[in-house]
Amino acid sequence: MGGNPKTIDEYLATVGDDQRAALEKLRKTIRAAVPKADECINYGVAAFRLNGECFAGFAASAKHCSYYPMSGKTVSAHQDELKSYATTKGSIQFQPDKPLPVALVRKLIKARLAEISGLKS
Repeated sequence: MGGNPKTIDEYLATVGDDQRAALEKLRKTIRAAVPKADECINYGVAAFRLNGECFAGFAASAKHCSYYPMSGKTVSAHQDELKSYATTKGSIQFQPDKPLPVALVRKLIKARLAEISGLKS
């Protein structure tokens, strides 16, 4: 990815058509789940912030797309549901033609927001 995008729209303009379509769908899912979230670029990743805390993000790479719940705890707590995806400590990788199910994304967001809430209590 060339340059340093400042917005998610700028970021998406740098990725291929198939990845852009998959990431736009993911973006709409996140926005629908948390309409008050702010969009931002965080460490080069398209991200979403609520009350100053990043809770979700996504990116494209040469061979896949990634969803970032911004928490290793969220990924490990949902390993059973993520077994058909490659995961790292903090990301879930998927192919553009096999996007993450909307219900799963919503569940991951809910878990991450609960984790953030617990940290602030």
